[in-house]
Amino acid sequence: MIILLLTTVLLSGCTEINEPITKDSTGVWNELIVYPLSWLMVETAQFFGEPLDYGLSIILITVLIRLAILPLMIKQIKSTKAMQVIQPELAKLQEKYKSKDAITRQKLQQERLLLMEKYNINPMAGCLPLFIQMPILLGFYQAIMRTEELKGNSFIWFELASPDPYFLLPILAGVSTFIQQKVMTKGQEGNPQIVMMLWLMPVMIIIFSLYLPSALPLYWIVGNIFSIIQSYFIQTPEIINITTQPAVAGRTGGRKK
Repeated sequence: MIILLLTTVLLSGCTEINEPITKDSTGVWNELIVYPLSWLMVETAQFFGEPLDYGLSIILITVLIRLAILPLMIKQIKSTKAMQVIQPELAKLQEKYKSKDAITRQKLQQERLLLMEKYNINPMAGCLPLFIQMPILLGFYQAIMRTEELKGNSFIWFELASPDPYFLLPILAGVSTFIQQKVMTKGQEGNPQIVMMLWLMPVMIIIFSLYLPSALPLYWIVGNIFSIIQSYFIQTPEIINITTQPAVAGRTGGRKK
């Protein structure tokens, strides 16, 4: 995650963030990420019309982005759910290889990989959406900062290009992030790293939202609500499929239909 963030920041840092974004802006980052998002935001706002034009535009773009990466998110959710199901077996492995020496830790890692291979779990599936979302998020941030048409536009009680003066959006962004994390990590409460991220991520989102333009926490809130809803519909049937597959395969040599 750190390498991805630094790479994206370096790419975006090749442009002047204080310069307005236009169709004449040069550079790969501007041409492929920032300007298309800015153009889409302006065109969608013109479709809606005042006074809720740019606010509704950002909400719609957020939903479109989430729909575009939905196949990746489905893989992430299924991978997360599969990891929840095999937690008891992972706990047994950790108990079996609880020594801290390098050889034992290597054996534990090998056994973990074999277990995930047995259940056809790809550990990278949970990270893949991050590789897609991070450039879009930073590009969307720059589009908001550099789109001249956005300045001075309000949505409900806040100005989209300025931080929320009442701090309601940062709080909503943090709470929705916590709920989204809670839904995604249900069943992994015993993992100390998961628990740390469960509380750390909302706090980070709140801090960032205090200083960023209100359009960004609005983006996070809508995205979190979308994720919570999709998790509700996607996770439930996955428990049966993952739990029963190895047992059936062990008796018949293949999966029954």
